[in-house]
Amino acid sequence: MQQILTLLKPRFWSFRNPGRKKRQSLRLYTMAVVGILVWGGIFTVSFRVLLYFQSIQELGDLLAYKLLSMVFLTLFSLLVFSSTITCLSKLYLSKDLSLVHSLPVSSYKIFFSRWIESTMDSSWMVVVYTMPVFISYALVYTAGAGYYVTLLLTLPALSIIASSISALLVMAVVVLIPANRLRSIFIFLGLSLFLILYIAFRLLRPERLADPEMFATALIYLKALRTPGSPFLPSTWAYDALKAALAGVYTSAGFHVALSWSFAVFMCFVNLLFANAVYFCGMSKAQTATVRMIRPYRNRNTLAPFLSGPIRALVIKEIKTFFRDQTQWSQVFLLAALFFIYIYNFKVLPIEKAPIETIYLQNVLSFLNMGLAAFVLTAVTARFAYPAVSMEGDTFWLVKTAPISTRAFLWAKFFIYFIPLLLLSQIVIIITNILLQVKPLMMMISSLTMLFMVPGVVSLGIGMGAAYPDFKSENPAQTVTGFGGLLFMMLCAWFIGMVIIFEAHPVYHLFMADLHQRHLSGIELVFIIATFATVLLICILAVVLPMRFGEKRLCQLQI
Repeated sequence: MQQILTLLKPRFWSFRNPGRKKRQSLRLYTMAVVGILVWGGIFTVSFRVLLYFQSIQELGDLLAYKLLSMVFLTLFSLLVFSSTITCLSKLYLSKDLSLVHSLPVSSYKIFFSRWIESTMDSSWMVVVYTMPVFISYALVYTAGAGYYVTLLLTLPALSIIASSISALLVMAVVVLIPANRLRSIFIFLGLSLFLILYIAFRLLRPERLADPEMFATALIYLKALRTPGSPFLPSTWAYDALKAALAGVYTSAGFHVALSWSFAVFMCFVNLLFANAVYFCGMSKAQTATVRMIRPYRNRNTLAPFLSGPIRALVIKEIKTFFRDQTQWSQVFLLAALFFIYIYNFKVLPIEKAPIETIYLQNVLSFLNMGLAAFVLTAVTARFAYPAVSMEGDTFWLVKTAPISTRAFLWAKFFIYFIPLLLLSQIVIIITNILLQVKPLMMMISSLTMLFMVPGVVSLGIGMGAAYPDFKSENPAQTVTGFGGLLFMMLCAWFIGMVIIFEAHPVYHLFMADLHQRHLSGIELVFIIATFATVLLICILAVVLPMRFGEKRLCQLQI
């Protein structure tokens, strides 16, 4: 046990490094404030939903308990998926493993220390951001202190079980497939499974379950709500424990908590025995070279002949890097499915049932859709464009010594991501407007607005990613979770909000004039021109300022 604690000490030392805290205090405080706001938002929504359920006679408790069961099932699924990826990285792909395995320590002890780190890393955020849901249940149902004790005992057991199952699965598969290849397979299969389930779930239109009129009889509706979960799932044990604690039946709650912990301890022993037998063998296989699942086209001499030699080489390198990193291109499938669902939601909107006249509602939704599509674009930019500079990693010194300026380097990155994101945003806007059957004026305004907003969002991503790079990260895509990523999200939200706010009034005047077939007055025309000129200025500043800021910070960086 002493050796395991010694292996864990570097992790705890990193939290109490005073120099690191002084340099990052402002960033930590900012992220803490944002985290608290998100936590409070989840609590507010959960509390209001439960209060609404309580107002429904006879049916309210059934809906609330069904929601609690779904929360636990979702929580357990997220924990298993997160633990699988984290275990694979911690146990087989971390850069310091060669040093750790050279120590005079048994392999199963190294496994256990790494598994503890993996469990904490994969579960803490999921647990923290589901806590407001459980606290709202306690407040609505006026639960006693026993409920909180049950909650604090249940969630760690559920996290340990999920992490144990994931570690056992990873160790079993790594014996057959090297970890380098397995990571790509897991990510690809995980995304594929998620896409299939998500698309199938959305096509079923589960929102109809909230309408009892969709069922043949009320008895079928009640039966669907009363359907219990599988007794073999750990999430069911956690749900039963919390449900009993809410009702004040602590004997039953204690039984299910004990059941969860007994299985968690059992899984820990199974993992230790299995790790002692196969972990080092899998670790040895992890040293093999990575095999790409898709090989890019090799002959790229004819690509972008209008570019200068160094810039063309940079573009070719960026494309090759994209295809070589499966975590990059495999997520294109996820994004494609999410955009399909996004467009499908507009197709099934019950506009005809709304109390507002259809022609007004269609065009109002089209205008609001610009902001929503821009936020979706921000999420895509955060995943691909923001980490573009950090992707250079330890070889960034080659870029610094290359015959291109930092400005040319950043603008090359900008145009690599700008063109596909512009096409994607235009496709989404045009298709959703066609589904909404908007007037040609709104179609033109939406397309032009996105045409000017996309460069600003991409520039913010490249510029802020260059200002706050992380060349030491094992997964550059995670850099967006840092202070720079948070600042990028906040600036994008401000930029999109300003554009939508400034355009709201002139678009209303244009729409009403077009609807009633009247000419604009001179004052209205001047106001509209001035407002759109202001929007254009905001978009230009959103392109220029972040790139200059990123260039300045990147030039000052010591490597």
